[in-house]
Amino acid sequence: MATTVRIPTPLRTLTGGNDEVSAAGGTLAEVIEDLERQHPGIRERLLDEKGVRRFINIYVGEEDVRFLDGLKTELKAGDQISIVPAIAGGA
Repeated sequence: MATTVRIPTPLRTLTGGNDEVSAAGGTLAEVIEDLERQHPGIRERLLDEKGVRRFINIYVGEEDVRFLDGLKTELKAGDQISIVPAIAGGA
């Protein structure tokens, strides 16, 4: 099953400038592995030894995967994945 993945600007150098790419997999982990196969280097920008990097947010639809099943989050037809770098700020 192919899923559309929205790519943030800082990672587009890995996707040839594309803001959306297609990747296959039944879970988020499988999609990330397919992304790595197609766009080498993207996995290390998204994941560390604990899972999704602290300053990266990944959404399936409108839901943050941290509040779902993380990398084990199952995908269904029509799901869209968004990768969003966390933004910090304050006074």
